[in-house]
Amino acid sequence: MSDKPVIAGRAPIKVELEAGKKYAFCTCGLAESQPFCDGKHKGTSFVPNVFTAEQSGVVSLCACKHTAATPKCDGAHKKLG
Repeated sequence: MSDKPVIAGRAPIKVELEAGKKYAFCTCGLAESQPFCDGKHKGTSFVPNVFTAEQSGVVSLCACKHTAATPKCDGAHKKLG
């Protein structure tokens, strides 16, 4: 597998997070449970980005896997070819 992630989507995925809860964000783009990790990265150099939600609410998480603000969308999908 390439050292570049698979583009899982070209628009952010809106999800509701719960304050204090841990989440595992998919960084490889292979997970069928986007934007969260389901273990499909096994055998690759990718690892999930585990984070704890600071507050409850709806956030836009990156689907293109090229954000500089992992796991949040920063608009990087707009610059992909």
